[in-house]
Amino acid sequence: MAQPTYVLVHGGWGGAWIWRDVGAELTRREVPWTAIDLPSSIHGAHPNTYLSDDAKEVSAIANLEGPVILVGHSYGGAVISEAAADVTHLERLVYIAALVPLLGESATEATREVNVRTTLDDAIQVEGDFLTLEPTLAKKALYQDCSDDIADWAIGQLTPQTLASFRSPRSSFDVDVPSYYVRCTLDNAIDLSVQELMAGRCNEFATLESGHSPMLSVPSTLCDLIVSTA
Repeated sequence: MAQPTYVLVHGGWGGAWIWRDVGAELTRREVPWTAIDLPSSIHGAHPNTYLSDDAKEVSAIANLEGPVILVGHSYGGAVISEAAADVTHLERLVYIAALVPLLGESATEATREVNVRTTLDDAIQVEGDFLTLEPTLAKKALYQDCSDDIADWAIGQLTPQTLASFRSPRSSFDVDVPSYYVRCTLDNAIDLSVQELMAGRCNEFATLESGHSPMLSVPSTLCDLIVSTA
């Protein structure tokens, strides 16, 4: 049986770049992987880019790969939840400090199931049809446990995110594959109480002592967790 490919899906304001160190570690372990740039956060994104558009991008790429494991970080959790029903050879869903919205629920609504405010909320700025992040607060929200060099590099990569992607509802039903959630206990972006609620929608969960972006702060430890799910 073919070894599954890990399809890595970033969160809001991000890109495939955020998986740089995880990708290097997976390659070292001879684990196949690919990372995706979501349409909602690319440079020049159309303002009417929805959750469904991101999901279509994921399913289209995943269906080129044979057996796959979808890995979603943060908003990327909503994307893989939406995409899963259209992925032909899906083996597992892995969520990292991620949102797992219910049918009919948007990513924004999922974060508001628990009434708690985070540093990320303070960093978000609305600019017309897009959301941007104030850099200093974004660093504290997303990369507080990364080295300054890595955090500053990541802040420089961030792009605007379409408001429509966060506010559009999930329209796909759950699929019958195992799901695994990684809770990040030091997260300043998605509160641990929200993560615990989301983890309850998955079959299994693990706990990682990290901030919101373990793929940059503890990539090898994160790889241990996600590879073990296969």
